[in-house]
Amino acid sequence: MQVFHTESKIIITCNKRLSSYLQQEVEELGFKPTRVFQTGVELLGTVTDTISLNLNLRCASQVLYLIKSFKAADPQELYDNLVTIEWEKLIDFTGYFSVSSNVNNEHIRTPLFANVKVKDAIADRIKSIKGIRPNSGAEVNKTLVHLYWQDDSADIFLDTSGETLAKHSYRKIPGKAPMLEALATSTIMATHWDRKSTFINPMCGSGTLAIEAALLATDKHPGLFRMNYGFMHIMGYDETVFFTERRKLKDKSKKDTGFKIIATDISDDAVDIAQKNAKTAGVEHLIEFSVCDFADTPVPAEPGIVMFNPEYGERLGVHTKLEATYKRIGDFMKKECLGYRGYIFTGNPDLAKKIGLKAARKVEFYNGKLDCRLLEYELYEGTKREPRDVE
Repeated sequence: MQVFHTESKIIITCNKRLSSYLQQEVEELGFKPTRVFQTGVELLGTVTDTISLNLNLRCASQVLYLIKSFKAADPQELYDNLVTIEWEKLIDFTGYFSVSSNVNNEHIRTPLFANVKVKDAIADRIKSIKGIRPNSGAEVNKTLVHLYWQDDSADIFLDTSGETLAKHSYRKIPGKAPMLEALATSTIMATHWDRKSTFINPMCGSGTLAIEAALLATDKHPGLFRMNYGFMHIMGYDETVFFTERRKLKDKSKKDTGFKIIATDISDDAVDIAQKNAKTAGVEHLIEFSVCDFADTPVPAEPGIVMFNPEYGERLGVHTKLEATYKRIGDFMKKECLGYRGYIFTGNPDLAKKIGLKAARKVEFYNGKLDCRLLEYELYEGTKREPRDVE
């Protein structure tokens, strides 16, 4: 089973509302999506193609390569189909594999039961050929198999990613309520920032937005921070392909930018964490960090974008205080950021009304399960307008 050279369906998953940004990335890599849906992108390719996808994509979660599609009304039929697959040509009998699943079948009450059926079929098949059952468990750092089973239709995939791609591997210290890296990148892409003008991130927290901005500006991809993927543990893997692709990423990345990226926070601890994360990402020299109230954030004369990700006020007792904060954010943008485009990412529409500016655009996102908006404000220089609430 030459999966590294055989074309099949590839599903690249992502969090809800990120698929349009993922599609943009996939097309920039030269691939042509055959389908785009709410939580992913579909295309045709080989497992070798997944190496490039895994190393380059910023907005993705997993890259799945289809092995087989079949009908399975119940667990026994699932097993009977799976045991016919030549697993001995995909998984080393001395190795280790794990199984994940997305299941909606009347006979399955828990995905764990479906996972066990998949594990049994794989192990039984390999033992019948090699005489030894491979080890299996919950760890995702070796060979991964994914089952997608809806009603009586089943797809079995190789998960070529392993650990999720949505985390970009540089954030060793998460900080308080961090934004997922894939989400942070997507929100920056949504601003249509040109990646060569000033980027200001007051209230930076653990620094994710500023760091992702620096990575985008220098064309530095997540594959440079990671050395283990699911595709590495599939039989037939040629490490020279991986190292060649990784060398391409390293060669095209830039070391410097000709503009400022500024990140501030009132918390000494937050800025310390942000600086350490930036150092791990290799972009600490590109970001000007400082500890201050957001209203004291330096704003260069050369315009660009200013981007906030303030608290949403989910906890009881903080809403009134945050109303004042959101109003101050609006005042700061109106008075200090003329000529810029302002952005606020929030999951609280009531607080957004306190900003006192009319949003020119509202982009829908999810932060986990929370319905959020990225609000865009055009901060015209020299124009005086009466503050208006966001509708």
